[in-house]
Amino acid sequence: MNSLRPVLGRLLRRPSFAAVVVATLAACIGANIAIFAVLNGVLLKPLPYADSDRLIAMNHTAPGIGITDLGSAPYLYFIERDQSETLEAVGLWGADTATVTGVAEPESVRILAVTQEILPMLRVAPLAGRYFTVQDASPGGAPTVVLTEDYWQRRFGRDPSAVGSTLTVDGTPREIIGVLPRSFRWLDRDVDLIDPLQLDRSRAFVGNYLLKSIARMKPGITLGQASDDVARMIAIANDAFPLPPGTTREDVASMGIGPNLRPLKQEVIGDIGDTIWVLMGTIAIVFVIACANVINLLLARAEERQHEMAIRGALGAGFRNVAGDFVLEAAVLAAAGSVLGLAVANAALRSFLALAPANMPRLADIRIDPTVLAYAVVLSLLSCLLFGLIPAVRYARAHLGTGLRADGRTSSSSRQRQRARGTLVTMQVALALVLMVGAGLMFRTFQALVNVEPGFQQPAEVLQFDVAISSPAAEDTTRLKQEMLDRVANVPGVTSVAFSTSPPLGGDTITEFFVAESGALRDSGRPESELMRYKFVSPGFFATAGTRLVAGRDVTWTDAYDMRSVALVSENLARTQWGSPAGALGKRLRSSSSEEWREIVGVVEDVRDNGIAQPAPEIVYLPAMTNGIFTGAPLSPSRLTFLARSPRTGTPGFLDEVRAAVWSVDPNLPLANVRSLEDDYERSLARTSLTLLLLAVAGAMALLLGVVGVYGITAYAVAQRTREIAIRTALGARGSDVQRLFVRHAIAPAMVGVALGLAASAGLSPIMSSLLFGVSALDASTYIAAGAALLGPVVLASFLPARRAARTDPCRVLRGE
Repeated sequence: MNSLRPVLGRLLRRPSFAAVVVATLAACIGANIAIFAVLNGVLLKPLPYADSDRLIAMNHTAPGIGITDLGSAPYLYFIERDQSETLEAVGLWGADTATVTGVAEPESVRILAVTQEILPMLRVAPLAGRYFTVQDASPGGAPTVVLTEDYWQRRFGRDPSAVGSTLTVDGTPREIIGVLPRSFRWLDRDVDLIDPLQLDRSRAFVGNYLLKSIARMKPGITLGQASDDVARMIAIANDAFPLPPGTTREDVASMGIGPNLRPLKQEVIGDIGDTIWVLMGTIAIVFVIACANVINLLLARAEERQHEMAIRGALGAGFRNVAGDFVLEAAVLAAAGSVLGLAVANAALRSFLALAPANMPRLADIRIDPTVLAYAVVLSLLSCLLFGLIPAVRYARAHLGTGLRADGRTSSSSRQRQRARGTLVTMQVALALVLMVGAGLMFRTFQALVNVEPGFQQPAEVLQFDVAISSPAAEDTTRLKQEMLDRVANVPGVTSVAFSTSPPLGGDTITEFFVAESGALRDSGRPESELMRYKFVSPGFFATAGTRLVAGRDVTWTDAYDMRSVALVSENLARTQWGSPAGALGKRLRSSSSEEWREIVGVVEDVRDNGIAQPAPEIVYLPAMTNGIFTGAPLSPSRLTFLARSPRTGTPGFLDEVRAAVWSVDPNLPLANVRSLEDDYERSLARTSLTLLLLAVAGAMALLLGVVGVYGITAYAVAQRTREIAIRTALGARGSDVQRLFVRHAIAPAMVGVALGLAASAGLSPIMSSLLFGVSALDASTYIAAGAALLGPVVLASFLPARRAARTDPCRVLRGE
């Protein structure tokens, strides 16, 4: 039976050895645990709803007009709700902001509008009160609202009497009918209030794809079966509801509207999964390199103990006893490394959460929980078995003659040992190179993103804030907005100010059917109507955002108040439809045959509205007030983003002065979502920046571990072959010859490792491709630079002990000193 005391005694006699092994394990195990905690929280944990695997995001697609995610619409909802054979429940939802007044100061809140099926579908019981009924969601029903627990506590101090009282939302008193528990989380969005969507079936028509839909599948139904069922119902809906003016059934059929169903969890996490799996694989590679280093240290230590093992064998110690001694020592080291690794993981996880982009999904679910602790235990046990069994199998069966005859420090290493060390060098270099290539490709990606022309200039000077304005008359609303612009323009330091229904990088998905006169839509055989993104903008919006006017002119207040039928378009839309920006001027487009043609008076540069890494969408820009889409009634949107350009943006007091200017017009208007355009720009780059940082850290760790491994293996080989070196020198070998011998022995397996690493990196290129922008996953310059950056330190790491070997004094060694 092996005892722990002698094992601890041996480790304490060699504290530097134990410290290096434990520190190496702690760093790599800690990094693995931290990334696994992210993987578990984001990808592995189920959503916090009952039977969440049956919940699906039920969007649609229109390949005929190049749209892969069309969202949903009321006309589709009515058919899918009433005629589905595979879905237990279907609901529509949309997220927005609203203004709450009448309780303390006016406040901008995050509001979720849902049909009555949504909350029961998630099977989350109300903390107080009730959820919406059919009557609440019927057109003309009494206005109601449900609070989240956080908002209930923040605004009402958890007062039970709040349920049944009224809350004024966007100027409309609503009865508070219930409170959601804190455990409720809507698709990873923060929500304050939930109100019912009051949809009128008699007013639904084909189009209006402004909402999203979720559904719960019936037990035993697959996603494929549900998709076939939805495809059947889409055809029914397209024939059952009226069309927008100017649109034909053939136009709708040519869009090819079909189902785009996916698990609800996939809707929540988006495309972050590839990034997390790459990071997990990266840290696993670092762990393997660290394991190779630790195994080499333990093998070297086992070689030093050959004499001891031989004596123990001669005295009757069996294989089990000696092997158990190796395993027990490995267990102590692995346990110490794992315990310290948990502390490292906790610190690393805190750093990760601090650096993670705010729009990263499920951040609240990332923590060290029982699943992560179980992973840590498994990792510790695997480390223990790996580090204990390999030396045990190699050295526990002592060769008495060899072990008693010679001291390992003066005997030359066998070819078997040299091959084993060479294999370790090859593996470490290959794996390190894979990580360095990955980090290099991410660096090239970041460079490409930074060099992209986003469609705006000097974003750090642009202050942005959202405002919701309620007014019964469109002209009154427009004059109120203009007065706000004038007051903000008078704030010292403001050079220009404007507003839009969506700012640059807003990711706005508001679309409508438009027909371009004498454009590619008519001339190419495509449907006459096509969905296009549109925005309402005030005069000066493009100058404030720093978006270049390519041709023509900007909109004016005269355009707005006279409701002139004019528009501006993005440069890519102008080129697609009319061949050039200049060719678009004077051309016309409209949303329906009942609407007047809108003359294109200007063309502006493309804006990367969906994010820096996404192509710039084609956009139609309309005046701040215009004749409404499909109707001739004046339209002036109430929910806007104001932009103010000033070198004072971000300085103390500037926001207070801007807020005071807005409140001088209407003291009931809170400024919501205050940030700079630079904040949105950095948020758009945040995921790439974080991935680059983590891959760079992993690559640096791999390079350091690989170099240390090469140095350690070469240094140990020199120590083991001291007597051989002395003999070679005594027989006339020059120091440079000895130096080249050891450098060559170290570089040869390293070169093989570089070749294998380059091949492995090329093989993994399809995985990396999903993370890259503006650079190929097989970029030759990156591969060459990574190989050169790795070989340089490896050569240096082998040169230093080789130079020491070349200075060996043969007389002292051969005399046995």
